[in-house]
This record gives sequence, structure tokens and C-alpha cells, in this order.
Amino acid sequence: MNGNELTYDDFLRRLTIQDVLIDAGYRLNRRDGLRYPSYVRTDSDGRRVRGDKFIVTANGQCCFQPPQQKLYNIISFIKEHPQFFAEYRAGISGDRLVNLVCNRLLNQPIPERETRIIQPRRDIRPFNIDDYDIHKFNPQDKETQKKFYFFFKHRGIDLYTQYAFHRDFCLATRKRPDGSSYTNLAFPLRLPKEPEKVVGFEERGRARMDGSGSYKGKAEGSNSSEGLWIGSPAGTALGDATHIYWFESGYDAMSYYQLHQKENKDLRKAVFVSTGGTPTVEQMRGVISRTRSARQHICFDTDAAGREFADNLKKEIHRIVKSGIESTPERKAYLETIPAGGGIDGGNADLLPDALRSCYGKYEAAWEEVMSMRSSGLCHPDDIKEQESLMNRQYRDFRNGLRDFLGLDEKDDTRFVREEPKAPCKDWNDELLAGIRQETSTRENRPREEDTEQERKTGFHR
Repeated sequence: MNGNELTYDDFLRRLTIQDVLIDAGYRLNRRDGLRYPSYVRTDSDGRRVRGDKFIVTANGQCCFQPPQQKLYNIISFIKEHPQFFAEYRAGISGDRLVNLVCNRLLNQPIPERETRIIQPRRDIRPFNIDDYDIHKFNPQDKETQKKFYFFFKHRGIDLYTQYAFHRDFCLATRKRPDGSSYTNLAFPLRLPKEPEKVVGFEERGRARMDGSGSYKGKAEGSNSSEGLWIGSPAGTALGDATHIYWFESGYDAMSYYQLHQKENKDLRKAVFVSTGGTPTVEQMRGVISRTRSARQHICFDTDAAGREFADNLKKEIHRIVKSGIESTPERKAYLETIPAGGGIDGGNADLLPDALRSCYGKYEAAWEEVMSMRSSGLCHPDDIKEQESLMNRQYRDFRNGLRDFLGLDEKDDTRFVREEPKAPCKDWNDELLAGIRQETSTRENRPREEDTEQERKTGFHR
């Protein structure tokens, strides 16, 4: 980066969310007043698009789309609504789009970049497990466990966690025509509709001697668009699970289990899935369609890619829930105002029955009060917490009423929760390793502290 290029901090300091909303095609809605300016879209006839409104927060740096509580700043708004901007092209990265849009708004020239297109290989054979020599982990045989030491040691994953998932990983050795062979830790990829069928491997290599990392990828010919790793310590079948935990790798899933299994005994019965990298729509649909009544725990990484994966999974959950609603004449107008990928509570509340619209109004008023109390800096935390409880109760009442209106059974209203490792850790294995380093440091310092205390009592100094 040269000295003239602007950073995200520059964009956040020099642009407001209102600049970006206007550039995205929204205009100020004066009917809502100016305490919290709102922006709406209009169609080709100049009429307001129902249910498509963003409200700007008190500091002018963020906005939200009621009834959702998620806040967007200029960076996250551009990344999550790329289609609104002239620079958007299929396949463009979110960071590149933010740079192009923000530099244009600031009249800052940005150099053109050559586009590279990599042609995929077309001579790859489909995955066949018979091409591999498989070595399994036997909890009753220590000799079988020793070969896994080099794959789990540098990740901090202990033997108890390996026992718990012993059915769901193995060592796979592939012999090449030139006589060479490669052994990797393999997490079998399975199809949700045919869980007994292995359609590939999520592979992880041994740590390099210089500590520079290790190989990670998929076995050649793997069906990684539909297949994913599915594991459960108690052997729970996908269709019987009440909790599904989503990860980007098998290592992260095992790390999460090791971190939380002591305080959450139900984790043994849960089902853990790994997409092995970039989650696909087919992977999401395959799992969710068989686990509608289960709670989905979204545990992807906290980097930009992980946040994008999490949002894609939420949209797919919303789409599946909406697809189960019958579009009767009284519901049709409301359903049509729900944005693509939005939840069932994202439509135009003005099109709901009077009682339900009133219920929504109470929730929105409570939400605005929470925002005001948080941003003022003058309210006691307990008062804010009390107001948040009121807001949550109002939302539950609205959600229950909305479900009744839409004829949606509670078991089909798929629930989800986003779980993130402790900052600044990017993923669950980072958090596990950070905890181990902290324990090691504490243990090494303890004798020194005890010696110092002994010296203080006896008055003896070395």
C-alpha cells in the first residue's frame, strides 16, 4: 500500500452512513422526523418501497433496518448490500468493493487492477475411499492412538476430546503412481441425505518442523459442494439432533467441544458439522432441511470471511422458514415486502392486522429507547438492562403473534444463535491454544512466586 491510499479508518472518519445510503439509492424520509433520520427506497414510479427502510442512529455513523437489531456502519453496509452500488460485479471481494465505493465518494482516484482468471482442472477423478489406506483411532488400544499425536499436539486437542470424536476422524494414506505416499488427518465428508456415504475428506497435514503451519485442503475429487463433516460424541444422528454446531474446520469443532464440554454436558448429544472452508448453499440446505426443529449454533470464524459465511447461513435459514408459509390472500401483501434473504419479521408492518401492528409498534418504541439510553452515556447499566428486557418481551409477543398470523408452526420456525470465540481470537482453536499458553505461563511463574513468599517469611535472600 502506498502512502496515498486511504484506509478503513479514513473512510469511517470522513464519510457518514447517510452518504452511503444516498449513494445506494435511498432518500431521506421526512415523515419520520429528525430524531432518528430514516431513509427509504422508491420504485420507478416514485412510490416508496414498503418494508425497505433504514434508521440512522444518534451518532450518525450507523444504521439499522427495523425490526432487525443489527447495526451497519459504512463498511458492513457496503459489504452486505453490494448490489446497490455501481462498482459491484459478480465475484468481486467485499474489501475491494468498499475501497472502490468509498474512494469514489471521496473523489480519490484508485488505480485499475488486472483481473486474473484461473482455469479449473478438468481431469480429476471422483473421490474413491478405496484409493486410501485407512488407520482408525481405537480408544481401547494405545498403539493405534500414537500415530495421531503429531496431528493433534500442535492444536492443543487432548486425548479426551480425541476419545469423544474417535468415530469421526482417521488417518488416510494415498499412494501415488511414482511410489510416494502422503498421510493426512482426514475428517470424512458425508451427504446429509445419505450419512453412511463418504464422498471426500477434509484433510489436515502434520505441523512443519519450523512451525510455519501445515497443509490443509480437501482430498482429490471430493464432493465438497454437498458433502460436509458430521460428528457427534454420542453418535447422535443428524435428524435426531436438537442442537447443530457449524464450523469451518473439524479442528475448530473439536476445540469448541474441549472448551465447553465441562459446563455444557448436553454437548455430547449435539451434532457438529464442518464445511471444510467455504460453506456452500447445498451444504446449508442439506443440513437445515433435516434439522428444522433444532437450534442452529453458528460458530464460524470472526474474520471478514467468517462473518460473510454466517450471514449467508442466516439468509438460507430465513429462506427455508419462509418457504414453509402458505401465501394466502391476507398474508400475500406482507410476504411480498420481505426482502430477499430476510426473516419473516422483515416485512412492512403497516400491512399486518391492527393488533399485530400495534404489537410491533410497542417493540420498535422499546428498541429506540434502548438505543437512546445506550448512546446517551447518562443511564445506569441496570436501567438499560431493564429496558432491554422489556424490549425482548415486546419482541417475543410480536414474534408469537406474527407466527400465528402466518400459520407457521413453532417447530418449523428455525432458531439460530451466533457464537464467537473470545476476542482477539479469530477461531475456536486460537482460543483453545491461548488458554493453554496462559495456563503454562501461570504454572511456570508459580514456583518463582512461592520462592519469593518463602524468602519474605524467612528473611533469607539469595
